[in-house]
Amino acid sequence: MTLEVLVIPLLRDNHGYALVDRSSGTAVVIDPSEADPVSTALHAASVRPVAVWCTHHHADHVGGVPGLLERHPELPVLGSAFDLEHGRIPGQTRGLRDGDELVHGGVAFDALSVPGHTLGALAYVGAGHAFTGDTLFLAGCGRVFEGTMPQMRASLARLASLPASTRLWVGHEYTARNLEFAATVEPENVAVAARLEAVRRRRAAFETTMPGTIGEELATNPMLRWDAEAVLRFAARRGAAATPDEVFARVREAKDAF
Repeated sequence: MTLEVLVIPLLRDNHGYALVDRSSGTAVVIDPSEADPVSTALHAASVRPVAVWCTHHHADHVGGVPGLLERHPELPVLGSAFDLEHGRIPGQTRGLRDGDELVHGGVAFDALSVPGHTLGALAYVGAGHAFTGDTLFLAGCGRVFEGTMPQMRASLARLASLPASTRLWVGHEYTARNLEFAATVEPENVAVAARLEAVRRRRAAFETTMPGTIGEELATNPMLRWDAEAVLRFAARRGAAATPDEVFARVREAKDAF
């Protein structure tokens, strides 16, 4: 069974997604920041929503849930058990724990707990796709708001261990800026330079940079390259010991100020 991913631009730089099963004319909506653009995209694709999957509770990822529920009161709204227990996602009906399986269009997806950006952060992984919210961005990662730096690095390491061909669908269109930062961390990394040039061309043409792949991230994302010599040197200049957690923390802190 093949599922189609529709990218839905939302707010200023958010991405929501519709995971479409053409055989049934249905879609799972992932991270609806706004209801109207999501409904418009679903109508244009001639599909109806059957569930909402939320990666975390931030308003720029779940703000459209109430509007979708007004149109489709029966929609199940899924997010982490942590977010359900703390009442952080409007209309949430089910709390997911690490490893819980979801099925859409005959295809299984696993909910992976990836705390760091928030304590309830999830990624949805299956059929060669990974929807990572604000945990893993293309060429970057989210800020560490609720978790710890070691938690965030462990979550990123878990995602980085997915097959290299895994297609990444992330929460924001930050790719160009992330690669500009990556070029300051590894100025001699030719893969970073080439990817930045390609991304700038796509953005100039008003095209999304989605999806990326795990393979591209391993070659160009400084948040995953804590063992690379240039990244180690960059972090050492900022006082890091040569441990993955320390290196990641110094790189993430440098990006916060970039």
